[in-house]
Amino acid sequence: MRLALLLLCAAALAGCSAYPLTETSQTHDNSSSAAAPTTTTTTSLTLPPRPREIPLDKVNPCAILTKDQRAQLSLDTPPSPYTDTDLKARACTIRGTYSGQVARLALVTNEGADLWISDEAQNTAKVIAIVGFPALEVRTPGLDTLCNVEVDVAKGEFLDVLFRDGGGAAPIPQDDLCLGAQRVAEAAMTSLSGGH
Repeated sequence: MRLALLLLCAAALAGCSAYPLTETSQTHDNSSSAAAPTTTTTTSLTLPPRPREIPLDKVNPCAILTKDQRAQLSLDTPPSPYTDTDLKARACTIRGTYSGQVARLALVTNEGADLWISDEAQNTAKVIAIVGFPALEVRTPGLDTLCNVEVDVAKGEFLDVLFRDGGGAAPIPQDDLCLGAQRVAEAAMTSLSGGH
């Protein structure tokens, strides 16, 4: 079963994606973006309409962030492409040698971002906005060394940004990881929107 495989992936998480794992979506009130709307219900969440569509089928995940953007985000290793088998998506990982942070961008073109707030998802999700696009900040129970931001870019497509602690000298608090995920998502959406 897909959810069982995803649970194993999340538990092993070295380069894997965090994925929706349980039944209900909840919200966390730790807002890290002043402009981001927050939700107060712990039942079902809905994403607001996107301003336009940005299809991802012809996008190279490792070419989204420019060299300058990567430097600003303290991600200094060369982008490394791979296929995320759980998300069935083209993906790219970029590490920060000195920051101890790892960012992963995956281009999901076979399911919408509302997957993360479906009845099967078990995580803590909060509706936010990234460069005017609806998005979700997602925290998975038991995995406090990472945070995901899911940006609704087109019908049945989303940008998945995972930001995690790469095992540096000092642990990175999850609130900081979620801020990092939002910063990476904002840079990526600025590029995808043609603003870099």
